[in-house]
Amino acid sequence: MKPVIFGLSGHALTPDETAFFKEADPAGYILFKRNVETRDQVRALTDSLRALSGRDDLPILIDQEGGRVQRMTVPEWPKFPAAGEPFGTLYAKAPMSAIEAARVNAEALALGLAEVGITVDCLPVLDVRQPGANDIIGDRAFGSDPVMVAALGRATLDGLRAGGVVGVMKHMPGHGRSMVDSHLDLPRVTASAAELEADILPFHRLANAPMGMTAPIIYEAGDRGHCASRSPLVIETIIRQRIGFDGFLMSDDLDMKALSGTPAEKACAVVEAGCDAALDCWARMDEMVAMANALPDMSARSRARLDAAMATADRPKSVEKIAALIDKRDALLSYAA
Repeated sequence: MKPVIFGLSGHALTPDETAFFKEADPAGYILFKRNVETRDQVRALTDSLRALSGRDDLPILIDQEGGRVQRMTVPEWPKFPAAGEPFGTLYAKAPMSAIEAARVNAEALALGLAEVGITVDCLPVLDVRQPGANDIIGDRAFGSDPVMVAALGRATLDGLRAGGVVGVMKHMPGHGRSMVDSHLDLPRVTASAAELEADILPFHRLANAPMGMTAPIIYEAGDRGHCASRSPLVIETIIRQRIGFDGFLMSDDLDMKALSGTPAEKACAVVEAGCDAALDCWARMDEMVAMANALPDMSARSRARLDAAMATADRPKSVEKIAALIDKRDALLSYAA
C-alpha cells in the first residue's frame, strides 16, 4: 500500500484509473463535486473503489463541512450550516444546547455520507479564529474561544462516529492565524510558542481523534524553514508530543501553492517529515504515477494507525433518521435567535 490518498477524475473510474489504482494500491481516495451527481452514482463509485482495493474499510474521504465547503448538496442532499454562525452563536447563550446541536448535525451529515459508501469526512475544523486573519478559514471555524472550539469539535466527532463515518480534525497545529490563503501562497505565523497554546488547545483536548490533517503553514516558533506539513520538528515535537496525537496523520492537499517542488517531491517530503499519507486531490494521471513510483510502501506503524482509525466508526443507522436529526438541530439553533 502506498502512503497517498488520490482524487478521481469523474463520476466513474476510467479504464486508466482502474488499472493504475489496482497496481498502485493507494491508502485511500477523496471525492469532490466533480465526482458527485446522484446517490446511486456515488454508491456505485464507492463500491467500485472497494472492489478494486479488496478492503471493506477503505478510506473514502470527502470535505463535507457545511456552509461554503459542501461537495454533496441540494437538490440531491440537504444543505448544512457552516460551523461559526449558528453553533458558535448558540454556544455563547446555551453551551449544552450548542453541543447537542453540533452532535446531531454531524450525525445527520454522516448518515448521508455512509448511505453512499463514504467512510471519512474531513471535519471538524478546529482552527481558532484570530482577528485580522485571512478568511480562508472564517466561518468554517466555530469561533475564537479555544474551549468552545474544543467542545463543539468533540461533539462533531461524536456525531460523525455515531453516523458511521470517521472524522479528521484539521488543520494542525492551527490555521486560524494565517494572514494569506495557503491555496495561493505560503503563510508564515510569527506568534510565539506561548501564543500558539490557544491554537493548540482544541487539538490537544481531542488528541484521541482517529485522523488529523496538517496545515501548510510555517510556524516560526516550531520551524522557521519548513511548513508544518513537511517539518519533522513540527510533526514530532508539536503534533505528536505537545498535542499528543498518535492517530493517522495526512497532509493537506499537495497542490496548494504553499508547497514547492514537483508533485512527487512534495509527496515524498510530507511522508519523510512524518505524515502517514500525502493527500493529492486533482486526479492528474501523470502526477499520480510519478508519486506512486517515488513513494515507499506505507510503514507498518502508519498502517496500524490507519486500521485503528477506520475501526472507530459505529455501524451506520437508517438514513430515515436524518430528517429527525435535522429537525432537532434546527429547534436547538432557534434558541440563538
